[in-house]
Order: sequence, then C-alpha cells, then structure tokens
Amino acid sequence: MDNTLIFSLFDETVLADTLSSQLTIEKGSAEIRYFPDGETYVRIDSDVQNKTILLIAPLDRPDQKIVPLFFLAETLKKSGAKKICLISPYLPYMRQDKQFKPGEAVTSVLFAKLLSSFIDVLITIDPHLHRINALSDIYSIPTITLHATQAIAEWIAKNISSPLIIGPDEESAQWVSDIAKKIDAPYAIIKKIRYGDRRVSISIPEINADDKTPVLIDDIVSTGTTMATVIQSLAAKQFQKPIAIVVHALFSRETEKNLLRAGAEKIISCNTISHFSNTIDISDLLLESLKNLLR
Repeated sequence: MDNTLIFSLFDETVLADTLSSQLTIEKGSAEIRYFPDGETYVRIDSDVQNKTILLIAPLDRPDQKIVPLFFLAETLKKSGAKKICLISPYLPYMRQDKQFKPGEAVTSVLFAKLLSSFIDVLITIDPHLHRINALSDIYSIPTITLHATQAIAEWIAKNISSPLIIGPDEESAQWVSDIAKKIDAPYAIIKKIRYGDRRVSISIPEINADDKTPVLIDDIVSTGTTMATVIQSLAAKQFQKPIAIVVHALFSRETEKNLLRAGAEKIISCNTISHFSNTIDISDLLLESLKNLLR
C-alpha cells in the first residue's frame, strides 16, 4: 500500500511491526524527544504527501502522550498527509462519563473533543462504555470500536478444558455472555457495589462449579481491588483457583502479587497495552479492521 505509512509511537513496536509486515505498509520515521525543560520536540523524516497515516499509539498514561501526539498529527497534516488514523487499542478517559459531584470535569467528553480536533479516524478496542452507548455519542470523528471477545474465547478454548466464565460486575454481562456462547461454556455475573477507588463489596450468585476452572474476565484492571475481592470470595466458597483475564492491563507488579496472594492461579492480558502480562494477541483483530478501512 504505497499511499499509506505506519508510525509507531511511545515504544509500541510489536503491533506496528506486525501490521506493517502483514499489510505490506512502509513504516514512517519521526523523531520525538524532550528538551531539558520538558518541552517536546517533533520532526518527521518521511515523505507523507497525500498519504494516509496510521498512528499506532497506546494511550495509557495519556497526560504524558497527548501533547506529542497532537504535535505530530498537526505536523503530518501541515506536511501534506491526506488522513490521520489513530489506532489506540486502549482508549483512556472513559470512566468519568458524568458529573458525580458539582464542579467535576466530565473528562470522557472533554478528551473526545480534544482528540476529535486533530485526528480524522479513531480505532480502539473495548472502550469502557458505561453510561455512554457508543463512542459516536461523544466523538465528532468516525470511530471504529473492536472487541477482543473472539481472541479471548479462542485462548480459553485452547488452554482451559472446563471453564466457568465469570464477570466481576453487571457491566461485564454482555461481553462475558458473548465469550461463553462462543465456546459453549457456562457463565455467571457477580453483583458489585463500589464505595470508592479501593473499596467494593460483591455478591456471588449460586453457581455449580464442580470440576470447572473459574475464568474471571474484566476490561480494565488497575488497582485490582474488585478482582482481588472476587478472587477471595471464590476461595471462601471452595472454588478452584481462578485464572484472571484482562483486556487492558494497567496494573503493577505489586498488584499482580496481591492478586496471586488473594488466590488467583495467574493473571494474563491482551496486548492492547505493552505489559508483562501480555498473552493474548489482538493483532489479527486490527488487521481485519485496517484491511476494510484501507480498501
């Protein structure tokens, strides 16, 4: 595809290399560095005239990345790029989707307004949609929302002989049931009440888990509070040690240790964010989407 270039940002090389190779798209070259005072320097080294640009940019820790991303996108446009497509498998600022207290910033809406001002197309995977029905409700640019359910289902089918799929809260019901359906496995949804960032209570329904391996699936794990509470509750009910699967891994090594101490067998994630727990590859999902986009 001679009219397309892929730029890899923020040390995301695995997905960029895979997409470049599989789609036969040349990788673009750009320099992003920082002056001693912390300001950002950007320079494009590739010819981008009349080309569609794919920016592969994980946006975990977004406050460190949004300024360089803005500078690069605007410079690409000024240099003649035809279209800027941002591929950010993890989309941040989706949790604060309403004003809970007077004076709060509804950051999901504000971030959408900001990103829509300099990006032409957004591709992401399993954004945290709760009170927002679709990204098109808050983004003014075309958005493509992909789902990791097929990749997760295939991994479970290959690696766990008798799984019981468990969602940690009511929000997870739709995609947990979809994964269970794909592999013909039973599933259960746990009821959760959140009292703060680090305090929750849960209620586990009556589940027949004889000889089944619990597989906990969540879209995001950061502090691990909910996941640890669920794991401890399963252990108290004499369940087998669960395997925890996370789409977007934002947790630390210390959180991983806490989850293992709580009783998890292991914690794995999709490679939407480069992370030590990455096990499930979502590159095929992006490949299919880009093939359709670039036709």
